[in-house]
Amino acid sequence: MDLAQRIDRIEAEAAIRRLVAAYCFTIDDRDLPAIAALFAADARVASEDGVMEARGIDAIMAQYHRRFAVLGPGAHYMHDVLIDVDDADPDRATGRVSGHAELWRCDRMMVAALRYRDVYVRTPAGWRFGERVIGFLYYVDATDYPGILGHRDRNRAYDAPLPADFPETLPGWAAPAEGAAHG
Repeated sequence: MDLAQRIDRIEAEAAIRRLVAAYCFTIDDRDLPAIAALFAADARVASEDGVMEARGIDAIMAQYHRRFAVLGPGAHYMHDVLIDVDDADPDRATGRVSGHAELWRCDRMMVAALRYRDVYVRTPAGWRFGERVIGFLYYVDATDYPGILGHRDRNRAYDAPLPADFPETLPGWAAPAEGAAHG
């Protein structure tokens, strides 16, 4: 890559990190116009458990309205962000984001550890989410937090508990680790 391409990549990564941070603030602030502005016109927002699935700004915003109907105050925190700008298309990137949230949901205090699988697209208005898929390590009542990692049904945000979205579904968890028998 020449210097201009390298600078463009650094600027793209900085803008995408800003987009990820803006998501947390706009969701917690329920700033509906700012939430809508984070997404490309044909974006997709979904969840690994299949509960969320929306494509296009109108459907995405309707989905957030339904979620806000059961959510009280909350705080979303993003931790690690891995961004891969597409070498063949510098206006497209993918990312993985880890985080956690503290939420008031359905009249109870809940905590969640989560990951996003993202696609970012550069639009005339700047970098936007082209796709955002959320998965949960756990989503539980705060009183259930101690010991939750000892259970497979760690997504307890809904009426019936669901299995966690990760890590058990990841390839490294499918086969026993080398040397595991030696413990």
